[in-house]
Amino acid sequence: MKIHEKYLEALKTFEDYVTVSEWAEKVGVMYPDLLKKANNEAEKQRHKTTGLRELSARIGSRISTGGYYGLVLVDASKAPREVKYINKDDLEVMTNQEVASDMDPITRKEIIYEAKSELELYELFRIDEYYDIQKSFKKWFDLDLEVDHSIALLNANKRGSHHADNLQLLFKYHNGKKSNSSWNRFTFTEQKEYILKVIEIHKLVASDSQLNIEINNNILKHLLNRLQKVY
Repeated sequence: MKIHEKYLEALKTFEDYVTVSEWAEKVGVMYPDLLKKANNEAEKQRHKTTGLRELSARIGSRISTGGYYGLVLVDASKAPREVKYINKDDLEVMTNQEVASDMDPITRKEIIYEAKSELELYELFRIDEYYDIQKSFKKWFDLDLEVDHSIALLNANKRGSHHADNLQLLFKYHNGKKSNSSWNRFTFTEQKEYILKVIEIHKLVASDSQLNIEINNNILKHLLNRLQKVY
């Protein structure tokens, strides 16, 4: 068995993500001869290091150069990055999910295009109003609200429709968390309360920073009135 294959055998013993350092420690436990050799080589280095550091560096380098492509998942969103062994079945599932995810924008556009071709003029106006109001909140209050389909268009169990009765405004972060899941749509009272609370937080942050934000109550009232009429 080659050395990089022994490294991989050590990673297979973990069920969840681990750091490269934890992976290297497991290599040292399972293959003490590799750790002993790495320690000997570490002693010859000009800079102070250890065998575990050397093992970690070699594993990390192999990951970065693609040596474990298709065998090791890397979560680079954390520091230090974390890794996990992936078997062929899991890889196939993940690949299919990624392909489906790549197609999501096209599928969404197709659903929206088909809906627009069937909706009456006033319903199209209502939808446009949502997007215009969302843009106005961005322009006048610098709020990152997004138009959300409460029953998601790409929900796995039940696909929502591109219709004004399925729309609401969500803060960008919340909409990202929601993704393709479906939430109960706000009543207008809940929608209004949600927006006002987001603005209060916005004002609080602005007052304690260098953000140049002015909350004009007349504009806010006008936008909420527009939203209520098409909700």
